[in-house]
Amino acid sequence: MSEPAPLHRPLGGPITSQLNRQQAPDYLAGLNPEQRDAVLSTEGPLLVLAGAGTGKTRVLTTRIAHILNQRLAWGSQILAVTFTNKAAGEMKKRIHDQVPNFDGLPWMGTFHSVSARILRAHAELVDLKPQFTILDTDDQIRLIKQLLEAENIDDKRWPARQFAGMLDAWKNRGWLPKDVPVTEGGVFANGKSLKLYADYQARLKVLNAADFGDLLLECIRLFRENPEVLAEYHRKFRYMLVDEYQDSNTAQYLWLRLLAQGRPASEANICVVGDDDQSIYGWRGAEVDNILRFEKDFPGAKVIKLERNYRSTANILKAASTLIAFNEGRLGKTLHTDVAEAGEPISFTQVYDSEEEARTVGEEIEQYQRQGESLNSMAILVRASFQMREFEERFITLGLNYRVIGGPRFYERKEIRDALAYLRLVAQPSDDLAFERIINVPKRGLGDSTVNMLTATSRHQNMPLLQATRLMVETEDLKPKQRTTLRNLVAQFDNWSYRADSLPPYQLVEQILEESGYMDMLAADKSAESQGRKENLKELSRSMEEFETLGGFLEHISLVMDRDSADSSDAVTIMTLHSAKGLEYDTVFLPGWEDGTFPSQRSMDESGRAGLEEERRLGYVGITRGRKRVRISAAQNRRIHGLWQSAIPSRFIDELPPDAVVVTDRGSAYGGYSYGGGAASRFNKADPFESVYETPGWQRARAQQASRKGGGPLTIEGELVARSVDLGNDRSAFAIGERVFHLKFGYGEITNIEGNKLTIEFEKAGQKKVLESFVKKG
Repeated sequence: MSEPAPLHRPLGGPITSQLNRQQAPDYLAGLNPEQRDAVLSTEGPLLVLAGAGTGKTRVLTTRIAHILNQRLAWGSQILAVTFTNKAAGEMKKRIHDQVPNFDGLPWMGTFHSVSARILRAHAELVDLKPQFTILDTDDQIRLIKQLLEAENIDDKRWPARQFAGMLDAWKNRGWLPKDVPVTEGGVFANGKSLKLYADYQARLKVLNAADFGDLLLECIRLFRENPEVLAEYHRKFRYMLVDEYQDSNTAQYLWLRLLAQGRPASEANICVVGDDDQSIYGWRGAEVDNILRFEKDFPGAKVIKLERNYRSTANILKAASTLIAFNEGRLGKTLHTDVAEAGEPISFTQVYDSEEEARTVGEEIEQYQRQGESLNSMAILVRASFQMREFEERFITLGLNYRVIGGPRFYERKEIRDALAYLRLVAQPSDDLAFERIINVPKRGLGDSTVNMLTATSRHQNMPLLQATRLMVETEDLKPKQRTTLRNLVAQFDNWSYRADSLPPYQLVEQILEESGYMDMLAADKSAESQGRKENLKELSRSMEEFETLGGFLEHISLVMDRDSADSSDAVTIMTLHSAKGLEYDTVFLPGWEDGTFPSQRSMDESGRAGLEEERRLGYVGITRGRKRVRISAAQNRRIHGLWQSAIPSRFIDELPPDAVVVTDRGSAYGGYSYGGGAASRFNKADPFESVYETPGWQRARAQQASRKGGGPLTIEGELVARSVDLGNDRSAFAIGERVFHLKFGYGEITNIEGNKLTIEFEKAGQKKVLESFVKKG
């Protein structure tokens, strides 16, 4: 590479006033005042709070281009950190377009890629060699298993994958073995985790290897233990820029702070760009506090808010801004648009169950398609992956093309294919492909040699593998341990085949997954994906409830999976909310907005208020993905393990602005009515039968009720309210002990009456509390 041309002015010289006196460069054209200010404020610490759709990537790339074009620094003196290699590549391309004769930024990449480059240059100082290997997850698990075996630790009781998750969490916090608190280290293997951590790190040095977390951790150690090396990078990097700062973890924060210490904090040329309202990765170590405390870390830092949105309508922005304002842990900003028209209001639809939710969404998509809108412009964003199945099957029925982003289709997921393999082998014992898939899933201690012997016998005797196994376990050809394991497996399949004639398919699959050890395997897996796999298997069981026979279900699956798997050029996108960050669509569907599903009960249980606030940020992200319209829905009933479970609408619905939301009730237990004009807060986060009284509209309705005699329906802002929630009539038309019928739950007997709420012991669904308007005398 040729040497860069001499600088035209002293490094770090102010240029803002010069640009004001002369014509601005072309690359500044089209920037709004806030964006322009962020580009030109090159000196000192800067925090750019960039809301969704406000053009932060353009600000970052233009800022770098400006520094280069004005000769404030060479390319090699700029450090630009992104969170994905793809983002780094896109930024490089844009900078090339704005800077003539630009030959690349050597110091642009992710935290980990930049750290790896630094470590390779100084490997000996952290007891490595420059050609060190970066271990992948499989290699890491294999190494941990070796250490567990050496310490005589039962891998089934203390899984290697669980310890790998602990290591990752510790390294994300910047903890070396000596830094881990004793309370943290005592939770694994009866207090041996700290020794295991130290042994693991020592073993990595022997192997001349580092895992992914070490790239940052060892770089931090390098800087702390070698001040002269840190000083070298202080001199090298004149400008530092960080994208998506709200997603940084503690180790990334420490790494950045060390590199920024070359100047007093108030003079550091560090620019971080991010949105505290879009910090949604706390479950993998991200610390929103990093961006919240930036002004404290760098006193006198300039803060520029990018609030002008170029993506969404005014109603969408109002809904998102109002929702996120309920969070306490935020710096605060309000998105707005220059477009005069407010656009379509957010719609919230309450339906009876998840099947109706999928039908409703499918009908709307078909309607938009008939109006000429492409399927590519529409997306369904779910909180949990198990929600996808209902939509996938509905779209297959309708013939609507769809694609799943961030993972395979529901029936193509590994855990689902494993469960289906068990079921196929029960239904058809000669299904060798199914047998090969599950013979060692979960692990049964059967090596390749055992499987090869079974395969050879199968071919030689011209019989299916399961039958060959049945033959082999009666001989001495196999070792006793393998023979016992296979004999038990054959007995299990015999038992499952016998039960298949009498058990409903959904109960059969639940028993197979439990008795085979598959659910125990998932319980022992402490990775982030494990919980999602368990939820997917529950959804598989739920999907089987409508089938009377195993054969009928498997035939249905074969037809579903026979669908052309190639993505159509025009298809509806289905993905999780976490995968949707940074994307945008004309129409966004947000299903499953029920308390417990969204916000996630698990997130709230594990992290309390912090978890709830992150869930709310996730809702903010979902709403701001929409350009023209956002359609939110909730199902009052979801069926899990054969039992219906009732849910109330998400507390987030109550936090949306009434004048930007239209609410429709399509047959829930709240009375089956439609209304608009701001009654969204009727679905409150508290008890649904009492919270409806808390909103201004309902307070006026109560006053109206009190001013007249008798019952009768109420009106809220001009809309008719069903008599089933009549505030003035506490008498029930039913009696305790009376037999009644419910459309979904079937026949039952009333055990308690509270106003218009009935507690009923149903013959098949168990005890439920329902509104009397949804039952008939039986």
